[in-house]
Amino acid sequence: MPRPIVVSVLALACAVVAGGQPALTSAGRQANIDSFEHAWKTVLDKHWDPKLGGIDWQAVHDELRPGIEAAKTMDEARKVMSSMLERLKLTHYGIIPADVYRELDPSDASGGGARDADPGIDLRVIEGHALVTSVEPGSPAAAHGVKPGWEIVRVNGAEMAPALQRIQQQFAASTLLDLRLARSVLSRLQGPKGATVHLDFLDAADRTVSLGLDRVQPRGQLAHLGNMPPMYFWAEWRKVRPDIGYVRFNLFLEPDVLSKTFADAVNGCGGCNGFVIDLRGNPGGIGGLAMGAAGWFMGESGVELGTTYLRGATLKFVVFPRPQPFLGPLAILVDGCSASTAEILAAGLKDAKRARIFGTRTAGAALPSIIERLPNGDGFQYAIANYISQGGKPLEGIGVIPDEEVRPTRRQLLAGQDPALDAAVEWIRNQKKK
Repeated sequence: MPRPIVVSVLALACAVVAGGQPALTSAGRQANIDSFEHAWKTVLDKHWDPKLGGIDWQAVHDELRPGIEAAKTMDEARKVMSSMLERLKLTHYGIIPADVYRELDPSDASGGGARDADPGIDLRVIEGHALVTSVEPGSPAAAHGVKPGWEIVRVNGAEMAPALQRIQQQFAASTLLDLRLARSVLSRLQGPKGATVHLDFLDAADRTVSLGLDRVQPRGQLAHLGNMPPMYFWAEWRKVRPDIGYVRFNLFLEPDVLSKTFADAVNGCGGCNGFVIDLRGNPGGIGGLAMGAAGWFMGESGVELGTTYLRGATLKFVVFPRPQPFLGPLAILVDGCSASTAEILAAGLKDAKRARIFGTRTAGAALPSIIERLPNGDGFQYAIANYISQGGKPLEGIGVIPDEEVRPTRRQLLAGQDPALDAAVEWIRNQKKK
């Protein structure tokens, strides 16, 4: 996450207690004023609509500036800044208290340094519990017998429950909740290659299992996107039944590799009765790759997935069908960690009535959304573009709503079940009967 401004905690030292809340020093009050100005100017400079939907942004500044100057506590200051952002009437603009921001910032969680390795565990937070959802074959976690459904209770001695509760409270009304919760725990598992992470689990019998797991290089190949750190990319396909194809990939990167995976999957599934695209946990990547992926399943040209609006530019996502696309029943799996380009693909194919969606609501993060650290230590989230699906609906702050909601339980994970995939397969089988 971008962190262009770093603040010393000492600057926010409290002088007295007023009304049960620590009163700020003069340095703390100035940090809040600087934060207010930074957030206001960021919206002015980076919002996709220069006219801000007709809002007189200068008037908003002048109205609320006295309030931030008079704020005596952090809560009072946050209310003023939140009030400013609420005037936009848009999702994904907000102030994140410093204690919650620290739970979301991977560098804070790991102590900084390289974070390009992990023990081979994926997870989701389900009903407040960090549950293992998959274990990479051959990974340290697999070698030590970690299984789907095990609960991660502590990471390097730190209890997960309090951190997850703080995030739950802050993002209770946000479509980003599932994504924030999962990343908060996953960030603690990541670190330098060869370093050990110490985990306390509850196994299938609710017995505590304490393990030291080495961090190893993730599966896949290094891929690059702009100025972002290198990421490991992988893509795979198989048949989940003799007559049902299945493709899954972790990022929308490496166009040649991703295209070949889809080509191999579709060509290798010529006699299949259905197909599944698994986008669960996929955070997106290159937006244009959604058009290429959709082309393997569309028979007509000119279909649009949606439109992105940036400051000074409009981008339409037009699908270009392949010469021999798969036109049978298509199911797409999503969850709260499916974001950005993954949402564009799922929503576009749903609007085109080309796919049925299974799983849970996506992250509602189709836009380039940034979180910065403010001078007062709080986080500030804002978006720099708008996306409207072909069905005329925004995705930001709403997400893709599944046609069939399927949320896994710990019992199902422990039993080795995949309820979303099972539901998709059953639907495809029923289409064949029709």
